[in-house]
Amino acid sequence: MLHYLRLCRARNLQKFRLFHDTRVYTEDPRWPGWQVVIGIETHAQIKSRRKLFSESLTSNLGEAPNTHVSLFDAAFPGTLPSLNHKCVDLALRTALALQCDIQARSSFDRKHYFYADLPSGYQITQQYAPIALGGKLHVNLPEVARFDVRIKQLQLEQDTAKSTFHPRTQTSHLDLNRTGTGLMEIVSEPDLRSPEEAGAYVRTLQAVLRAVGASDGNMEQGSLRCDVNISVNRVGRPLGTRCEIKNLNSVRFMMAAIREPQTLPLVRMLSVANFFMLVHEIHRQRAILESAHDVNTASVPQETRGFDEHRFETYKLRSKEDAPDYRYMPDPNLGELVLSKERIQAIRNALPELPWETSKRLKVDYDLCERDVEVLMRVDNGGEVTYDGENSSSISSAVAYFDRLCAGNGSKEGTRRNPKAVMNWMTHELLGQLAARKESFQDNHISAEQMGELIDMVQEKTITGTSGKLLLRYMLANPSQASTRQIARELQLISFQSSDPASCGTSLFSPDVRTVCADAIAALPEEADAVRKGRKNVLNTIVGRVMKETRGRADAQAVKALLEDMIMKEREQ
Repeated sequence: MLHYLRLCRARNLQKFRLFHDTRVYTEDPRWPGWQVVIGIETHAQIKSRRKLFSESLTSNLGEAPNTHVSLFDAAFPGTLPSLNHKCVDLALRTALALQCDIQARSSFDRKHYFYADLPSGYQITQQYAPIALGGKLHVNLPEVARFDVRIKQLQLEQDTAKSTFHPRTQTSHLDLNRTGTGLMEIVSEPDLRSPEEAGAYVRTLQAVLRAVGASDGNMEQGSLRCDVNISVNRVGRPLGTRCEIKNLNSVRFMMAAIREPQTLPLVRMLSVANFFMLVHEIHRQRAILESAHDVNTASVPQETRGFDEHRFETYKLRSKEDAPDYRYMPDPNLGELVLSKERIQAIRNALPELPWETSKRLKVDYDLCERDVEVLMRVDNGGEVTYDGENSSSISSAVAYFDRLCAGNGSKEGTRRNPKAVMNWMTHELLGQLAARKESFQDNHISAEQMGELIDMVQEKTITGTSGKLLLRYMLANPSQASTRQIARELQLISFQSSDPASCGTSLFSPDVRTVCADAIAALPEEADAVRKGRKNVLNTIVGRVMKETRGRADAQAVKALLEDMIMKEREQ
């Protein structure tokens, strides 16, 4: 009898997941009385020239299908894996940045499932002895206290092939280029409590991957994909059954509104989790539990689901597999991966500046506000990440470009520039004009020296702000190695008030400002008369004509004062 009771108790305990909640419950007005629990498995493609277990080169987006495939990638009998240790080093960088416990010994397992995009019928992974365990990631969210997301484990594994279905011919095409590319699977604990937190976590992890040079984290191109586990339970009740949403890799839909249309600007700032998917799945599970006759026994079916990006809904793919379904076994062709303390320490010593360290430095060294720091750090899109961790603190990054501008690159005496002025010209003018050209910061070919000289010329009033913007637009459209000052002279943009020895005074197209002002007054007699009668706002019309005639080379405030003086003197006469 006692044995029977023990079995019954064990069966009842198996209905609930063991869970240590590190977060204090805060009610969400969107689903009062319910707790949402989210964990994320992130699959990041390792930025290496070669695949994880073969000598094949990794492929880039747009390359011809099946052109980066070795015999091992295609699972030919008799071929053996050979571990790419540069992938291991990049995984170690990531693990150290996430404060994980590096395992001196780890091993590889075979995970069996029979899909067309897996030629061998199994995937080589590290289910039971991963390269790193534990760890945490600090996550910041506007108007929310900083919180930690625990990392369960980080493991190395192979990527699969890419399968594309063609509805017209009702056939699927397989591209093996991606097969065998190195992946890091980073598994979080279920420490997230809202779609916004999930978005902030993925975005923060993406920044870490790029900072250490382990992955470009480009979700649109599939180099960063997320499997999101979601469960819903009433407050105070055991955790609900989790459902897994597979392969979320579209930033476009991750930028979609989560609540109402008026919240869209906020969501664009927080966008790296698929908010529409998360909210839909939360409401779906909640509806199932609320419609049950007995709330104590109600449960959501455990299953793997996909996301329809056209209908913004999740749909069932299959019943959720557990570990026995995959028939894990140690890979007999790969021995233990042994890491020495010296190797780990060398990688630790060579770690580049991490995102939170960069953020703190920008605030302390340049006195930038939180918003400016956030804008600057979000400029990079992963294109600056190089292969195999080479030059991971790439000078092509937006932060490094900003550092060089502030340091005085291109200035006459190498003096530091005003960070506020640099920030304004870089984020508003340079990034704004790149966006207008539908280009990213990686497409910028204006050197820090050229950009710095442009800022100096505006600050010294060698050129006006209007001319500076025109000059920047011209330099983006016409790449050149010439100095900014030389280009400004060729375009005759030097200000009339400039002390530049080669300024407009020597140009045939440089009339005296007083003469231009006199002509503008004569051309607009009604406006001039209105100014004499005290309607000072009309003066702006005459100023606009002068600025047009001088092509923005005159100082608007100086022109305004001169015009007012000339008009009032005419009145006295």
